[in-house]
Amino acid sequence: MKFFIDTANLDDIKEAQALGILDGVTTNPSLMNKEGIVGQANILDHYQKICKIVDGDVSAEVISTDFEGMVKEGETLAALNPQIVVKLPMIAAGIKACKYFTDKGIKTNVTLVFSAGQALLAAKAGATYVSPFLGRLDDVSTDGIHLISEIRLIYDNYSFETQILAASIRHTMHVVDCAKTGSDVMTGPLSSITGLLKHPLTDIGLAKFLADYKNGNQ
Repeated sequence: MKFFIDTANLDDIKEAQALGILDGVTTNPSLMNKEGIVGQANILDHYQKICKIVDGDVSAEVISTDFEGMVKEGETLAALNPQIVVKLPMIAAGIKACKYFTDKGIKTNVTLVFSAGQALLAAKAGATYVSPFLGRLDDVSTDGIHLISEIRLIYDNYSFETQILAASIRHTMHVVDCAKTGSDVMTGPLSSITGLLKHPLTDIGLAKFLADYKNGNQ
């Protein structure tokens, strides 16, 4: 499973990259705003900075909700760097734009997916990635992991090449569950990735090894 980090924070991206396991980055307008990145010129420049840090795909989201606007924005984003993946909303215009970009060889990520039917439409349109939002489904007492399993079954039934990008990851168990269910990619905050490093028995074992070494070399 690929590990993406969901942020616009350059320090977090650098830290994840330094671990040696980062495969890409996802962003959205809210994450850009959180970092104080406003204005089209600044946002485009920030995407370029992200692409210089990571080697993999970088999802950059359009703001428009109409087909023509999505195409215009998406082409501007895609021209920044070959790593850019145009992120489109799961609406009729978004699916239409997805097919448009697919036909032009431009990578896409259809986002805000909450049902298997929506994921099927995205795959039919040739999406590179489809982003079901696990955490937001969990927030309304719906099993987000079950949605991943439904999409996995459908995609495998018909050999769709669209990758399942599990989004709205909230914690480490989401990551593990996604891996068990067959998600191709996960994207979440840095804490969801570094949290996988932690286990109390690892800390206890390391402390004992170091104490034994110290005692044996006194």
